[in-house]
Amino acid sequence: MTDHNEVKKIEMNYSKERPKAENPLKIQDLSLRDGHQSLFATRGRTEDMILVAEQMDEIGFWAVEVWGGATFDTMHRYLNEDPWQRVRTLKRYFKKTPLSMLLRGQSLVGQRNYADDLAELFVKKAVENGVDIFRTFDALNDYRNFETVVSAIKSCGAHFQGCVCYTLTEPRLGNGVYNLEYYVKKARDLEAMGADSICIKDVAGLLSPYDAFELIKTLKAEVKPLIHLHSHFTTGMSPMTHLKAIEAGIDIIDTCMAPYAYRASHAALEPVVMSLLGTSRDTGFDIDALTRINETLEKEVIPKYKHLLDDSRVSQIDIKALLYQAPDYMLANLEKQLREMDALDKINEVYKELPRVRKELGQIPLVTPTSRIVGTQTVNNVLFDTKEERYKIITAQVKDLCYGLYGQTTAPIDSQVLKKALKDYERGEEPITCRPAQILAPELESAREEIGSLAVDEEDLILYALFPVTGKKYLMQKYGKEQVPDAVKPITLEEVKKQDDMIKKAKAGKLIEPVADLPEKSEFARTFNVFVDGECFEVGVDEVGGSPVISYAALAAAMPAAVTAAPAPAATPAAAPAPKSSSPKPAAPAPKSKSETKPAVATGSGTPVLAPMPGVIVKYEKNVGDTVNAGDTVVVIEAMKMENALPAAAAGTITAINYKPGESVAKDDVLAIIE
Repeated sequence: MTDHNEVKKIEMNYSKERPKAENPLKIQDLSLRDGHQSLFATRGRTEDMILVAEQMDEIGFWAVEVWGGATFDTMHRYLNEDPWQRVRTLKRYFKKTPLSMLLRGQSLVGQRNYADDLAELFVKKAVENGVDIFRTFDALNDYRNFETVVSAIKSCGAHFQGCVCYTLTEPRLGNGVYNLEYYVKKARDLEAMGADSICIKDVAGLLSPYDAFELIKTLKAEVKPLIHLHSHFTTGMSPMTHLKAIEAGIDIIDTCMAPYAYRASHAALEPVVMSLLGTSRDTGFDIDALTRINETLEKEVIPKYKHLLDDSRVSQIDIKALLYQAPDYMLANLEKQLREMDALDKINEVYKELPRVRKELGQIPLVTPTSRIVGTQTVNNVLFDTKEERYKIITAQVKDLCYGLYGQTTAPIDSQVLKKALKDYERGEEPITCRPAQILAPELESAREEIGSLAVDEEDLILYALFPVTGKKYLMQKYGKEQVPDAVKPITLEEVKKQDDMIKKAKAGKLIEPVADLPEKSEFARTFNVFVDGECFEVGVDEVGGSPVISYAALAAAMPAAVTAAPAPAATPAAAPAPKSSSPKPAAPAPKSKSETKPAVATGSGTPVLAPMPGVIVKYEKNVGDTVNAGDTVVVIEAMKMENALPAAAAGTITAINYKPGESVAKDDVLAIIE
């Protein structure tokens, strides 16, 4: 390793009008995409980005990342926002700064590779709507999956940034399959494809400072495009890694504004700006302007999202990412899956199984979507495998991976896993070796026929083609054919304040407030002790017009958990007193029962097909009246964005189907009946 340092000390100057440095470090801001994706489950809304967009446009960023990744999915699924409108809107505010997006190669913004016609149209429309820079990566680092999108990017005159997904199979860069030679070769491949810049994409924060120095120094000597570093803070190393990369001559780094920084996100921008003052790599940014942006974010934006922060641990770093070479969001998804399936006690078994599954599936990088593919299959193995049989439930995406639909894995897939996954696979039992999209049929025309007039433009068509179930549901709401649920509507700062006030009252024991204008308590009031969750409430009940009215409630000492009502002795009235008003208050409506809020389902006496996990119905492969053999696929459900084919446990006839595509199901729901 050379100790040559590219940073030179110069005269210190704190003025915002200070002379431009010899080789200013370029910065891409990720707050408006990866920042809120990492910290707030991608729930950032366009209306909150507008508040700081014009101020950020004046800073001098190399680019701001505002789109792609999980935003396209989350916006239409959870926020009732049109993803395309976000780009168009922000483009009006960022007049000087290029807009960047994260493109998953042939997978675009989804979880699988899409056909060439859809990929080409997506890129074209993205440029038309305002995207300038396409940060393009492939989960397997198989650049055959770049061919179609790169051709489209170049033909549109946009900037093609090619990524090398950084991963390891051991704690440090060394002798494993992911070594220095591997990364140099990948960078050369990207240069040969015409990359305008090359990004080292470290989604798990695995790149250590001294490994970064050696890697960046080598890449700067081997290839000509700008070198860009993207390294998450997850493990706590990224600020040190940034500093060594800067010393090695890195051209661009990714950071976030302080309110969107750290934890599973990225290092903060502000310390970088201050650290490089008085050096040849000074960013030239005005720290006072950054402070004003942060104040706006802290006061007017972050309060709406702080409830989404992961507060399950005090530490801001997660060392498990180093132990398992997996990004934080993957580990969080594993915990979420297990929690939803009432199996969180299996988490250590999942961690133990994870490297084994990764190795059996070709030692692939753990980024989107391969992190979900490996993670979901690991959970399935732990929960459903037996001593006699592993890979009992194989997701559709694992089968696609084994067939080659995602590309070439870094190492060969285990032969036994390959054989089992491809048994009776619909495309064939021999893996392909060609570019994956070559065998994919065009998708646009069939999607156009399916969605019909509901898609009013090509942007709507693309949305449906990428996400048929949730995309159609969103379009129904967008055009007023379905009501927009309250759960996807934005909240205001006033609503946040009300929630905060309620939490304060709850902590102070003042959540139950006395009701104003209580009626007078008559001599016939009766007293009851009501036990709820280990607490005893003394409740007074006065018979008024035949409807019991609570006249008071007092908290007693904690009691054993039970829910009972024991009347205290009281005199029996000779006659009920007349009501004080001729128009007594109507009784409050009874809460809806479970059967009222959820459609009744057929159970029958046959063999049920049960949901092994919470999810969404994708499709039924069988209809009522169809005969099935044991092992035949009856229904496909999506869980954690992975599809699971559920087989018939017995031969017979389908006598009931209880749900429709697009409907959510809980664990152990009866999806169908076989008799």
